[in-house]
Amino acid sequence: MSSDQKLVVMVSSSVYGIEELLESIYTLLTAFGYEVWMSHKGTMPVFSHRSAFDNCIQAVEKCDLFLGLITPNYGSGIEEQGISITHQELLKAIDLNKPRWLLAHDHVVFARNFLKNLGYKEADDRRKLDLRKNAVFGDLRIIDMYEEAVLSQTPLRDRQGNWVQAYRSDEDALLFSVSQFSRFQEVEAFLRENLSDDAKVRVRIKSRQKGGLS
Repeated sequence: MSSDQKLVVMVSSSVYGIEELLESIYTLLTAFGYEVWMSHKGTMPVFSHRSAFDNCIQAVEKCDLFLGLITPNYGSGIEEQGISITHQELLKAIDLNKPRWLLAHDHVVFARNFLKNLGYKEADDRRKLDLRKNAVFGDLRIIDMYEEAVLSQTPLRDRQGNWVQAYRSDEDALLFSVSQFSRFQEVEAFLRENLSDDAKVRVRIKSRQKGGLS
């Protein structure tokens, strides 16, 4: 990556009900120097010869970093597979092992634990339930998204990249975003400063070798 090239963060989420949060996240990440791909802001790369689904999946493949929000609204654009585009973006990011940061609304975490305590522990169990339309929780497949994000089907010792931060308010979500992405920016700046100059790297290596360090 050249010194003037921005890292690309894709923000994946449903939009309904969290418009202000998405606006704040976009402002925050751009202020940190990232290029932000977000459908809500119209900054996703769009090609007219591709479907909306294909454009979104291509964006997951091409982005450098992935920020996903799992909210009580499942999202639209449900494909033949029976899951929303946002859900498929998450699955693609996991499949590609993208560097990813994930947030889940407290309602999602609560609903999962509540249903587990009632005996509905797995996705197959939850499919037996008929969720009536309501303004609080849109679709039980939101819980599927959360379980896939935390890699619940993977043995605990083998789980990597399974951190999902619960949030109750926009302030919680923004605090997590600031903490994580400001730190990543610091790391990136350090690498660019110390490793982008080949001659500088060779000097450092020789210096370490002379000092007996491997």
